[in-house]
Amino acid sequence: MTLINLRNLGVTMSAPLFSNLNFTLDAGDRLGIVAANGRGKTTLLNCIAGGQEPTTGDITRARGLRVGYVEQDVPAKLLDVSFHDAVLHALSNEQAESEGWRVDVTLDSLDVPAAMRERALARLSGGWQRLAMLARVWVTEPDVLLLDEPTNHLDLAKIALLEDWLNALPRDVSVIIASHDRAFLDAVCNRTLFLRQDQSQTYGLPYSRARAAVDEIDASDERRYQKEMKTAQQLRKQAAKLYNLGVNSGSDLLTVKTKQLKARAEKLEDSARPGYRGRSSGSIKLANRGIHAKVLLTLEDASVTTPDGTLLFKTGQQWICQGDRIVLLGQNGAGKTRFVEMIRKAIADQAVGGAIRPTPSLVLGHSDQGLSNLAENDTPMEMVTRLFELGEQRARTLLVGVGIGIDMQGKEIGRLSGGQKARLAMLVLRLVNPNFYLLDEPTNHLDIDGQEALEGELMANEASCLLVSHDRSFVRSVGNRFWLIDRKRLVEVDGPEEFFEAARVQE
Repeated sequence: MTLINLRNLGVTMSAPLFSNLNFTLDAGDRLGIVAANGRGKTTLLNCIAGGQEPTTGDITRARGLRVGYVEQDVPAKLLDVSFHDAVLHALSNEQAESEGWRVDVTLDSLDVPAAMRERALARLSGGWQRLAMLARVWVTEPDVLLLDEPTNHLDLAKIALLEDWLNALPRDVSVIIASHDRAFLDAVCNRTLFLRQDQSQTYGLPYSRARAAVDEIDASDERRYQKEMKTAQQLRKQAAKLYNLGVNSGSDLLTVKTKQLKARAEKLEDSARPGYRGRSSGSIKLANRGIHAKVLLTLEDASVTTPDGTLLFKTGQQWICQGDRIVLLGQNGAGKTRFVEMIRKAIADQAVGGAIRPTPSLVLGHSDQGLSNLAENDTPMEMVTRLFELGEQRARTLLVGVGIGIDMQGKEIGRLSGGQKARLAMLVLRLVNPNFYLLDEPTNHLDIDGQEALEGELMANEASCLLVSHDRSFVRSVGNRFWLIDRKRLVEVDGPEEFFEAARVQE
């Protein structure tokens, strides 16, 4: 049964976001929407939810269809409301009176602890706030569920919980998900829409298989385009030769033949279409100044503790060597971020003694998940010219290259999108020209192109790094060593898969 039908849909802001979009959503579909940052995913969800009118085209919904839209942010009016009451307020007054029990059923399905239900949303982590917004929508019993970046702020355990919850939904409920989380899309979607400015592509496949299919089509289209342009070029060369012969011989036949060849070349050039070339959100490039030392960092049974001195774990004797790309695994609260901060401080202080000893020639490139190295009231231009010896023109060129246009370079960093901030942070790392990277959730806010670019740069530059990430695809691609915080000890494991599976059963 068709629930939603999009016909020739298009939205134009300052430029077209997408156009001529056609697809149907049937009962039970699990559709993933994939596009670069700022390319229209949220806009499309708003149109489907009825909150925004498209510029062109039509959206037809089945009679009586209930659409539930889970947006990215918590409304300010709900921040002081308890988890339970925030969900209860999603019901009408009459429903809240007679069917308030539905709230507890919904919260039970999401494994929300009893104590958590009475806390104000402002006191909850970003992950629990996301689940509260999901519960608010699900309690209204929608036929179609729209999710905008649902895994943002979720740890691995909550991502696993959300995957299991979505896969256990009634078969007739349809879900549309806009996400940059490749592993999540593979786990929950059976269809994939690649949203493009024109000629969007839909496949009846989960993300990875759909991506392989669309990449092959794009490559085939590009090969055909290059072949047609080469043929057109050959036709023009033949026409030029015949033209010269015709002029010298005075042959009208050669003149006619010349015109025919030119016409064929023009027709071929007019009809030729290159393979898809997406508009970049901004490039990501890293650097590696190199280092002669083989051992970059030595850990001599360092103790990682809470601010009040409670032991979280001990490292034992460990080494980080040149070429290591170490992924730090552990449950939330195990001490990953505390450990990263201890290493950052030891390198900054060039600690000679102590339990964490960096080699003297170590130059650090550090980025935390809050992007704290970016001051919200600073501007991109002021920051890069202050921190690095760059002329204004060079700085402008670099900022444009990472997706921060001339119009945004003099505005406060706080006004940039999450994707622009993430790319700006990567630019700062590149300009530092480090030989060791310390990265805490580096793929936060990056679209799939950005994630893959960061993976490629870390590999191509043979960058030594220690990183923390909940992005399973990123971890699998980048890591060549894996440290696990287990029972208050830091141990090396063969790979991340056992930890990923254990996270699924934590909750």
